[in-house]
Amino acid sequence: MISDLEEALRQLLIRELPVKNGEVNIEFHQPKREWSSRLSRPTVNMFLYDIHENSTLRQPEWQVERNNGKAVKRRTPVRIDLHYMITAWANEPEDEHRLLTRTLMALYRNPELAEDLLPESLRGQPVPIPIRVAEHDALRNAADIWGVLDNELRPAVACTVTLALNPYQPITGPLVRTRDLRFVLAQGEPGEGDQFWMVGGVIQSQRPLEDLRLTLVERGLPVPVKEGGQFIIHNLEAGEYTLEVSAKGRKPAHHKLIVPSKEYIVNIDTPTK
Repeated sequence: MISDLEEALRQLLIRELPVKNGEVNIEFHQPKREWSSRLSRPTVNMFLYDIHENSTLRQPEWQVERNNGKAVKRRTPVRIDLHYMITAWANEPEDEHRLLTRTLMALYRNPELAEDLLPESLRGQPVPIPIRVAEHDALRNAADIWGVLDNELRPAVACTVTLALNPYQPITGPLVRTRDLRFVLAQGEPGEGDQFWMVGGVIQSQRPLEDLRLTLVERGLPVPVKEGGQFIIHNLEAGEYTLEVSAKGRKPAHHKLIVPSKEYIVNIDTPTK
């Protein structure tokens, strides 16, 4: 995925500098002395020198999708900061400075990687891929980096790209239709105490439903209905209840609700008895 990202960065610079007829190379090498001595044409180099998680963007919450009687849980992706050191290489310092200036301007014009530059592996990111350039707290120890590379110190621009990686497999399971809540005295015998149920169901119809309303008749309790007709009712004792369902263009109808049950599907196209 990192190599795919770098190809997208290469295409961005080729388009935005712009680079015509291969007059400037865009590379991603360690700028060691041996490498730089072999350069034969002007080059913009983006050296990846550090990778770490962006803990500020960490989201521990799970994402849950409910569909066709199943729930799919996904962990949120890990957000990774990739730190690049951008340098320009040419025969004359003026040419190097001109290349650095054009690169800075190109990256400032594009604070996010354009969608049309992304390969398939980078599509579907939770947010557009941000590009941050020349931040004040980056490349603080540039002299140490050049010392390790055994090359002469030269102007460099810090560039940070934040990428979402998701190494986790989704977890699929049946929807929880009923939850059992029991209150038992500390000295009570097994089976003693109050028992309540939380039920989750869905209202179905072959026709679109507008202004859908649901009421638990025995309690005179309005029940919130989510998009897709899903509803949840809390603190029900075992027994039989009546749901009144109404919608725009339909007469209110009563439907039986038995607690507990394997599922709670209210099909309002089916005549009530």
